[in-house]
Amino acid sequence: MNKSYITLFFSAILFCLSGCSMVYDKHVQWETPKPESFPVLHAIGQAPISLQKSTHKTQQMLMAINASKLAAYAELAEQVYGQQINGKTSMSNLLINNQQLDASIKGIIRGAKVVKSYPVGDSYTTELSLDFKDVYELYIASTNGKKIKNVQYY
Repeated sequence: MNKSYITLFFSAILFCLSGCSMVYDKHVQWETPKPESFPVLHAIGQAPISLQKSTHKTQQMLMAINASKLAAYAELAEQVYGQQINGKTSMSNLLINNQQLDASIKGIIRGAKVVKSYPVGDSYTTELSLDFKDVYELYIASTNGKKIKNVQYY
C-alpha cells in the first residue's frame, strides 16, 4: 500500500509539473521590413518593321511595336533574374565538330512602365522602366513578406 501512495504522489507531481512545459500559447505581431533604397532598371527593345510577316504596312508596324515591347521585357527579365547559358562542344580527332550555345531567360516582370515607344528608320524601339519601389509595393500587397515584431506569451 505504501508503494502505491508513493507512485500516486510522484504521478501527481509529474502531472502538475507538466503544466510548466516550454509550450506556451503566444501571439506574434509581424512587421514588414522596408529596404533603404530602390533601384530603377531601364531596358530597350527593338524590332524590324519591314521583316514582320504581313503585307499591310499598318499591321507590320503594330507587330513591330509588340515585338519591341517583348524584347524590352526580355531584357528586363535578364537584368532581374540573369540569363542561363548552356553549352555543348563535341570533338573528333582533337578537332571541334560541333559547338552549341543555348541561352534562356525565365521570370515574371511586374510593375514595368513604357517610357517611350517610337520608330527609328525601319525598326521600332520601346523603352521600359522598372522601379523597384513599385515592385516592392506589389510584393507587399500580394504576399506575406513579414518579420517578427513582437511575441507575447500567455
